[in-house]
Amino acid sequence: MPNPKLYVIDYALHGEHKSFILRADKMDNAEAWHWASCDAGVGRIGRFGRSEVKKTSKPMAEKYGITDVVWRASEMAPMMPD
Repeated sequence: MPNPKLYVIDYALHGEHKSFILRADKMDNAEAWHWASCDAGVGRIGRFGRSEVKKTSKPMAEKYGITDVVWRASEMAPMMPD
């Protein structure tokens, strides 16, 4: 049985910083780019129990002004910029 965790996803939309928290069973870079595009209003969120929707890729998200997507588990300390 999956054990969902909380993840913090940070990104920029046309240069403006955005951040949100997402509960998911797993997270990786591809998932983070897809969910950032959904938060920005570009990506599609599938209906529960329906067929899989096509995930928004990094190149497609970048076409809509989404950049600098980073993610972390919520229990980790925030990443500090260099």
